[in-house]
Amino acid sequence: MSGTTPADVVCLGESMVTFLPSRPGRLADVPSFDRGIGGAESNVACALAAAGHRAAWVSRVGADGFGDHLVEAVAAYGVDTSFVRRDPSRPTGIYFRTATDRATDVHEVAYYRAGSAASAMSPVTVPCDELPSGRILHLSGITAALSADCLALLHELTAPREGRPLISFDVNYRPGLWREESPAVLLDLARRADVVFVGEDEAESAWGVAGAAAIREALPEPGVVVVKHGADGVTVFSHEPGLRPGAPEGADEVTHVPALRVDVVAPVGAGDAFAAGFLSATLRELPVRDRARHGHLMAAAVLTVPGDLTAPPPRERADRLAALDDDAWGRLRLGPGWTGDDTEVRTP
Repeated sequence: MSGTTPADVVCLGESMVTFLPSRPGRLADVPSFDRGIGGAESNVACALAAAGHRAAWVSRVGADGFGDHLVEAVAAYGVDTSFVRRDPSRPTGIYFRTATDRATDVHEVAYYRAGSAASAMSPVTVPCDELPSGRILHLSGITAALSADCLALLHELTAPREGRPLISFDVNYRPGLWREESPAVLLDLARRADVVFVGEDEAESAWGVAGAAAIREALPEPGVVVVKHGADGVTVFSHEPGLRPGAPEGADEVTHVPALRVDVVAPVGAGDAFAAGFLSATLRELPVRDRARHGHLMAAAVLTVPGDLTAPPPRERADRLAALDDDAWGRLRLGPGWTGDDTEVRTP
């Protein structure tokens, strides 16, 4: 990978202009929407940049006003967007969603992304040797679902090669985007990565694999596998030869880290925020437990605001909370405004 000043993390994937409802209800009933941005990989880049890391976002957008807005909005977080390319013949993707939790039956999302500029990403339009250099390259399964060219690009990026950065892969299984071959494709990509984030529910849906231990058995290669259990927290399997060169291989360290109790404002963006917090702490070589706790803290920051993105808690404060003993961690309850006001961090 090329570049003069290496990034800490390079995030590659589609971002879209998001239209957020002005009130709860069916898309048919919502009278107006507020414009935002949404994209798993750009969300991670924005969160990392806001946390003080050098982050770059790689993608393609249309030569249109929505593309202008995306690039400007992501750059406003401090992300390097100089590797985002404009496509003169394809549009920037957009989508509308309801305010309800994605996991509920009443949640609606209307995507207008078919034939988008980002779906034309390929080994030709995004050559590996022209990507910015970085310590970590963060990818997700969403990109693989966009087109055959995008899938070919991810296969090339995750292939073993000299000088390959640490590959972070969030499975992000979205059944509505996929063709029939998706489960095997996502499993193959995850097995080629160094750090994998996967929800227990999506592993069962995509691969028919139930339980954290079985998920690890299906993903034996990555140095770190983070299995997400929703409100019950995460289980991290780690033998980390890819994270710390020279470290001996051996049996997994298995670490369960409970999630925080949060007064949720909007249940969107938490997965991307968790990945950003975990990667931030990984870059700082913190212990596995603290990496997961930083992931939970970043997720709590997003869960207590209406949109997908927000400023994370100051690093010193996050470090102090992540260092609490298990009993104090379990008593925390975080509500709106907690990232800027200690009075919003409550214990019963």
